[in-house]
Amino acid sequence: MPRYTVAALGRVSALCVLGMAVSVAAVESLTVKVHRKIPHDPAAYTQGLVWWQGKLYESTGRRGQSQLRRIDPATGTVERHVRIPVFFFGEGLAREGQHLLMLTWKAEQAFVFGLPGLDRVGTLRYRGEGWGLCHDGRRFVMSDGSEVLRFRDSKSFAVVGRVAVTLEGSPLANLNELECVHGEVYANVFHRDTIVRIDPATGRVTARVDATGLRDAGEAQGADVLNGIAYAPELERFFVTGKLWPAMFEVTFVGEPGAGTPVGSNGPD
Repeated sequence: MPRYTVAALGRVSALCVLGMAVSVAAVESLTVKVHRKIPHDPAAYTQGLVWWQGKLYESTGRRGQSQLRRIDPATGTVERHVRIPVFFFGEGLAREGQHLLMLTWKAEQAFVFGLPGLDRVGTLRYRGEGWGLCHDGRRFVMSDGSEVLRFRDSKSFAVVGRVAVTLEGSPLANLNELECVHGEVYANVFHRDTIVRIDPATGRVTARVDATGLRDAGEAQGADVLNGIAYAPELERFFVTGKLWPAMFEVTFVGEPGAGTPVGSNGPD
């Protein structure tokens, strides 16, 4: 058995500790800067949120209440809505080309709608639960409430890969609504006022966004969890809301003063 000096072992231990510290430090801590508050239907059980050509598209859940909606982001007005059949529980929403794809929770079906009219044009099948969905320009990224993200083919919706998400080396479960932005995936964490930014190649969480304090005491009454992330590239800002929230927020994700450029920002108002 090789002999190691105490000094050598001490150096190895120090390097291990340093490596762990670097790994922890690599997770950015961000907060939410609110630029604008927009009215939001407090009866909307928000599951997915998408921005496209100056409009917001929202999927809502609960059997008998699930809808796909087009919203005017200037006023929060629902301009058009499509009801989902009563026995389906609507879930995540993503855009691919001229189509929106809406998941259902346990029915293992995804409904395809045409843009801009929101006419239903097809159905895709999958195995397991549907939670969150986004499209990264090449493929869909889908969550099912676990720590695993699955990558799916844009046309067939077949699984073409998967990755396990970790936060500081530990599995991070309860991944919910997703948004694909500049090669990264943003995810709501169910039951937390937290949004995480994920490297889809490794599954590692690279940033954690503290979204507590968005709602005042009155807005929190009767509201459910944070859920719903949409990125508007023209504005370089995010829109976020939650289930049964009376408000939606146009935001950027920012670090501590002097920490760098806000995520999704085109500068001060």
